[in-house]
Amino acid sequence: MMEGDFSNLLIKEKQRTDISANAGHPRPMRVAVVHEWLISYAGSERVVRELLTLFPQADLFSVVDFLSPEDRTNIFNKKAKTSFVQKLPFAKKKYRSYLPLMPMAIEQFDFSEYDLVISSSHAVAKGILTGPDQTHICYCHTPIRYAWDFQHRYLRDSGLSHGLKSILARLVLHYIRLWDVRTASGVDHFIANSKYIGRRIEKVYGRKSTVIHPPVDIENFSIKQQKEDFYVTASRMVPYKRIDLIVEAFAKMRDRRLIVIGDGPDMKKIRSLATDNITFLGYQSNDVLRDHLQRARAFVFAAEEDFGILPVEAQACGTPVIAYGKGGALETVIDLENAGALDPTGLLFYEQTADAVVAAVESFEKHEFKPSACRIWAEGFSSAVFQQSFMAFLDQYKIVK
Repeated sequence: MMEGDFSNLLIKEKQRTDISANAGHPRPMRVAVVHEWLISYAGSERVVRELLTLFPQADLFSVVDFLSPEDRTNIFNKKAKTSFVQKLPFAKKKYRSYLPLMPMAIEQFDFSEYDLVISSSHAVAKGILTGPDQTHICYCHTPIRYAWDFQHRYLRDSGLSHGLKSILARLVLHYIRLWDVRTASGVDHFIANSKYIGRRIEKVYGRKSTVIHPPVDIENFSIKQQKEDFYVTASRMVPYKRIDLIVEAFAKMRDRRLIVIGDGPDMKKIRSLATDNITFLGYQSNDVLRDHLQRARAFVFAAEEDFGILPVEAQACGTPVIAYGKGGALETVIDLENAGALDPTGLLFYEQTADAVVAAVESFEKHEFKPSACRIWAEGFSSAVFQQSFMAFLDQYKIVK
């Protein structure tokens, strides 16, 4: 036996001894959770909360982290490791303006010490860099909406349809699309927050995904059997939420009351459409929102959403939903016309027009909806269901041993 062969034999024997010695004591799995930006506690941040519940020792990463102390309690007071964007001028309020820098920013995080990295992504979080011996799961809220099929709507709503700024914006979005497709190959497993988003993932990235609906805080909402004679809608007042359609519809139905909760850049325009049967409450606390969801005859929803948490929260209160029948609403509302053996929890309309909303309300009033059926259906979207589904997914792919 040559000297080099003997040395190699000794090295291999030592490796076998080391492995044997540690076989009964595997080291804990090192986990990282990555989110786009931590500004407020809303729908996507609830996913982060549940991931941190499942992996309390996980480290948290985000391009920027400006959570208030109150909101931070929802993620167990964890502070994220942030990128250089955190220190750029006016980043707290103008962080979206730095979108062209975010692909580079997300790539600067070092995940070499982690076994499992979970990205909660609706823009750039999935673009992290991981190695072949690491598992990267992307919980995808959506591929970047304003870079893909919503690009033209985004440019139009932002006043960027024409001119030099429009050309620059289109160039940036073109670059982001190229980067977005390239980085999809770095994801080992995609989880979609709805079947609707699963189809978008396949269309954009050519990848299959597993659907796990996002967690809704069902326990924070209680059922109310007796309903009052008003309808409610709630949203940030931005164009794609289509609150204008709902207000315009109720302006044609002067004998029906509508309460509108929320604020935003389109408030003045939407108020101009209102008649005296429509009440605007502006931004309200969760307690006020919950109270109106519990008492309303129905919750009206006209947006095309990836999932849409508010319709589920309304149903958790025992309140049926009148919703635009596209996107996540097809999965969160049991439509009167397609309920089959199930008890319906609402009614869908299929055109984003005021007349379609009017027709839906008139049809809704001809039928009875059981508050208990709404509540039972909503419980299928609870935090507990999310956690069970996520752990079942990890078990299926033998990610956590």
